[in-house]
Amino acid sequence: MVDTTAIDLFLGLDLGKEFHHAHGRTGDGRTVHDKRLPNTEPKLLELFTKLVAKFGTVLVVVDQVANIGALPLTVARAAGC
Repeated sequence: MVDTTAIDLFLGLDLGKEFHHAHGRTGDGRTVHDKRLPNTEPKLLELFTKLVAKFGTVLVVVDQVANIGALPLTVARAAGC
């Protein structure tokens, strides 16, 4: 089992070619983000940076790690997620 107590926000991305859907929940299950997200590096970076500043440790989870998931994961790492 993985210890997730140090994670402040879980951000799930349902990936698409032009747009993703981002859904963020806190450790206590409260939804704090549930919006469409353009699939561009600046928009991804803007969201990740905002969420890290507001919540702290953010875990980004994607439904496709190869090809279409590569950009969101790379940007998430660059933003400190």
